[in-house]
Amino acid sequence: VQLQAFGGGAVQTGGSLRLSCAASERVGTMAWFRQAPGKEREFVAAIRWGSGGRTYYSDSVKGRFTIFGDGAKKTLDLQMNDLKPEDTSVYYCAAGNVILSSLRQSKYYYNWGQGTLVTVSS
Repeated sequence: VQLQAFGGGAVQTGGSLRLSCAASERVGTMAWFRQAPGKEREFVAAIRWGSGGRTYYSDSVKGRFTIFGDGAKKTLDLQMNDLKPEDTSVYYCAAGNVILSSLRQSKYYYNWGQGTLVTVSS
């Protein structure tokens, strides 16, 4: 599965950005992860098509970010609102047939898009 991510950029605190990801084929779980310099890759949000598009979020973005997509069109978006400087990271879309208990762990995703940088200034 090939993934191509779009979007990203630089905004000020409180601003919004939208990331998009296009997949070459449908996969059971699609997710967004992020990685800041010197830190491990961390889970941001995921959607499970096999569960009717149920969504999952990290506590740090819940209420501010929304993951959505179109399973038929194989697209995945991440709407990011009320951005904070700590959201500054390279964001990656990922895909895999990941079970529920593992969807927050990057090692279970076998397909990754290229990263896209999000910079939030104070």
